Amino acid sequence: MFNKQPCILVVDDEPDNLILLEELLVLEGYTTISANNGKEALQVASQSLPDLILLDVMMPEIDGFEVCQWLRNHPQLKTIPIIFLTALDDEKSKLKGLELMGDDYITKPFNTRLLLAKVANILQLNQIRSQATKSQNSQQLDEQSNLQLSAALRINQVLSEKFRLFVPEQFLSRIAPEGLNSIQLGDGKEEELTVLFCDIRGFTAIAESQNARDTFKWLNSFFQRMSVCISANQGFIDKFLGDAIMAVFDKYECHSLSALKAAVMMQESLQDFNVNYHKYNLREPVKIGIGIHTGIGVIGTLGSEKRMDSTVIGDVVNTASRLESLTKTYGCSIIVSEQVISEIEICQNNYQTGKQIETKHNSLNSQENFSNQIQNNQNNQSSYCEKIYYRWIDKVKLRGKQKAINIYELLGSESNIIEPEKIATRSIFNKGIKGWKLGKYAAALEYFQQVKSLNSIDNIAGLYVERCREKLGLVQMGKNEVNLADPNF
Repeated sequence: MFNKQPCILVVDDEPDNLILLEELLVLEGYTTISANNGKEALQVASQSLPDLILLDVMMPEIDGFEVCQWLRNHPQLKTIPIIFLTALDDEKSKLKGLELMGDDYITKPFNTRLLLAKVANILQLNQIRSQATKSQNSQQLDEQSNLQLSAALRINQVLSEKFRLFVPEQFLSRIAPEGLNSIQLGDGKEEELTVLFCDIRGFTAIAESQNARDTFKWLNSFFQRMSVCISANQGFIDKFLGDAIMAVFDKYECHSLSALKAAVMMQESLQDFNVNYHKYNLREPVKIGIGIHTGIGVIGTLGSEKRMDSTVIGDVVNTASRLESLTKTYGCSIIVSEQVISEIEICQNNYQTGKQIETKHNSLNSQENFSNQIQNNQNNQSSYCEKIYYRWIDKVKLRGKQKAINIYELLGSESNIIEPEKIATRSIFNKGIKGWKLGKYAAALEYFQQVKSLNSIDNIAGLYVERCREKLGLVQMGKNEVNLADPNF
């Protein structure tokens, strides 16, 4: 529809934000120019006449509200669409943005798809308005053009309202199969999926040690990195929970494998993030714990007629959260359930034996869907056959559960190893576990002590050293010690 690439002016005093926004817009085919403050924004806008402006509010000297007011009073620049993109989330600031005739107001951290959708809609709407104005000036405007302009305005209003309710695109295919107007409170679909919980260790202490702006800055950078890892493995973020992330994997039958690969990638990305942790005024590197579980959940809408949210409900969510909490108890980074391991083993076995790997889409028999299925399977062959490293660590009864489950520690994948020392000692560790399960505690103790001698920071091996010594009567637990031999978390 556009004769040339739309030019977007990005204004923000944070260099990281400028880089992120420009990269997102360039990937969508837009041309970008930038300004680091309000004064520079006014100069650039006067010289370049951009098609749209993404405008931060909190800036030194001239803030975003003042920039908007100046532009609206300028005869050549007053019609340029302006989207406020700011951390200010209070109603007073939002009202001020509207009073200054801002076209939209988006708060940080923002949803990428929502931002790009609003940019595209406003640009399209502005072009329609421009064409209508030209037609009117040339006395060629007729009733049909008026109807088109009115329809564009209504479409933009509906999209703005609906996108406030729903964020992840994957939800819309389930709760709005006939379009955004079909969204209803209580719509839901039950299906098997894999849920990943990620939580930052010691976040409260970190937040207390620095000002809120520093926390906000590094937290957004951290979330951006984690989001990339999740999206790269066919997952999507259900929600951000303060310092935690809840992600859902559902695209393929082997969605548990996608979740595991995402978790490994997240730990690897965290290492890169921690290389420069000092620039965020952090006193030490950030640490995270991840829990993963596969099960049945309902994806749908929850809330009231006036305010609803898209979410996932079910035992699969609670179990994934409990497993993440156990990473603190066992002193490891990733814990997964036996359901996750079982699905991965079935999926990889099917691939090795040549059995077709069913997906959620290949039940359709059309030639187009069959071709897509073949392409998807070819693209994922390396994922299905890639070796995943893990080890059994315990059988526990999670809080609120009647039945104990086996839990495993994820050590890495063939392409991304995150625990090389534990992989190197895995065979010795497994011999110790076998002895523990058979009640041969003396032999098990020797194996676990050997693991500790090779890897002194293996907390789980240390845990079993203490368990074996207790069984052999070599130590006596104090009153305040917790018996993890039969844990109930």
